[in-house]
Amino acid sequence: MEHKPEPFVTVLTPVYNGEKYLAECIESVLAQTYSNWEYYVLNNRSTDRTLEIAESYAAKDSRVRVVTTDRFLPIMENHNTAFRLMSKESQYCKMVHAPDWLFPDCIEKMVDLAEAHPNVGIVGAYSLRDHTVICNGLPYPSPVTNGKELGRKTFLGGPGVFGTPTTVLFGADVVRSRPHFYNEASFHADSEACFDVLRDRDFGFVHQVLTYSRVFPENASRFDEICLLFPEIETLLKYGRDYLSPDEFNRETARLWDRYYTSLGSRVFRNRAKGFWQYHQTNLKRIGHSLRVERIAKAVLVKCFDIVFNPLNTSLRITRKLGSF
Repeated sequence: MEHKPEPFVTVLTPVYNGEKYLAECIESVLAQTYSNWEYYVLNNRSTDRTLEIAESYAAKDSRVRVVTTDRFLPIMENHNTAFRLMSKESQYCKMVHAPDWLFPDCIEKMVDLAEAHPNVGIVGAYSLRDHTVICNGLPYPSPVTNGKELGRKTFLGGPGVFGTPTTVLFGADVVRSRPHFYNEASFHADSEACFDVLRDRDFGFVHQVLTYSRVFPENASRFDEICLLFPEIETLLKYGRDYLSPDEFNRETARLWDRYYTSLGSRVFRNRAKGFWQYHQTNLKRIGHSLRVERIAKAVLVKCFDIVFNPLNTSLRITRKLGSF
């Protein structure tokens, strides 16, 4: 029998000041059971030893290439720049963030699944986030889920299987077909890209832990404090009609706007991150909406009534808050 060559894969690591974990990340790529790949480390004008570490590996393995940006790039622009480094010969694209790493059979398992199912545009798998397994929810042992159905279930609160850029592999064609694969204005650009792809492609899933992602609580809390639910609103308004029935879309949109303004109202009485209100004014305007002051005022009034007329609940919340210190 004629031996079929392994499809060519591009692995990408966009990085800024990643010296603490970069060597471990690169070592995990070098340790792959799959061998037909190229690896680009995109150094985003780092001021630590990132460039030195990356170049030391490139000097020992010709498959490792190091590129430095000509200026410092915002995070999503840096990711899009990395995607554009992908060779014309590549059939698949795998990103791995510098603090993360891949289990040895990650690329092999993901490529095998994609090759067996040509309409799969994205391949995911279970992932270890610190000590917790994430990306659960798809039925075992089925390796393929219809993209439109998965998108619908996700918008309706179903399984969160997209994970992070580290947890998925993309078909190179779906990356090349979009001039900017990630929406550079969105903090949830990775999830948004998945919804974009799954409108006409399927989602493959390997029922095995194949990636590891580190959690940085300080970054997550800052993100949540500033953005609240805005990224979810943007994604739903942009792609929800492609996956939901009109009734489902209207219901989910109303529910999400209510949650969003309730969250905004609660921030009136709390310390806020710098630029909080400016972020929401600017980004709502970007998607064709404006900040509804009357809805914030209504949420504030509801909160005040809750405090005044439900003193027991207020006392319990205060007690729990004090108990956390």
